[in-house]
Amino acid sequence: IVRPNTEFRGRAVDNIISGNTVLYGAIAGEAYFNGVTGERFAVRNSGAVTVVEGTGDHGCEYMTGGTVIVLGATGRNFAAGMSGGVAFVYDPDGDFGGKCNMAMVALETVLPSAEQEARIDRALWHSLQRNGDKQTDEAILKGLIERHFKYTGSTRARNLLDDWNNARTRFVKVFPTEYKRALGEMHAAQAKEKVAA
Repeated sequence: IVRPNTEFRGRAVDNIISGNTVLYGAIAGEAYFNGVTGERFAVRNSGAVTVVEGTGDHGCEYMTGGTVIVLGATGRNFAAGMSGGVAFVYDPDGDFGGKCNMAMVALETVLPSAEQEARIDRALWHSLQRNGDKQTDEAILKGLIERHFKYTGSTRARNLLDDWNNARTRFVKVFPTEYKRALGEMHAAQAKEKVAA
């Protein structure tokens, strides 16, 4: 848990609170940053769960697993080489697509839980832990923002939670196409095994 000193009077979404390459190669655990991180945040993340107020360039580069939530601006080239895991980025101005490297990912809408349950095959849902229970995107996103507020006192998190129905619509899900394909194939293989048994 990283948060500003209690005497700090600036805005966390404008304050650099940690340097470059934080969570490089992380395989597990949770981290909450009430401020902006430097470049290459969560590069090669393969299992950590984290919430941050903003990132520098190349966030989630070569990420293979885990969950990242960004509550503010990102730098350019976000998700370059990202093949696994999921990121959720708060994009109130609708300009994140221009900062995201779209070579290996798709940007999706964060649906209300009831709509995701009705429309999206559970096989394509994400889990916070490897082989853990799958949850709706809204449940993951809101739950982690609630934890972020609890641990850091983040003003941005509190504001988003206070206006959740509107805030949810301003998040985009960064979903690696390879990860989505693999989830579908694993589900098909499991279904085939059940039929054979």
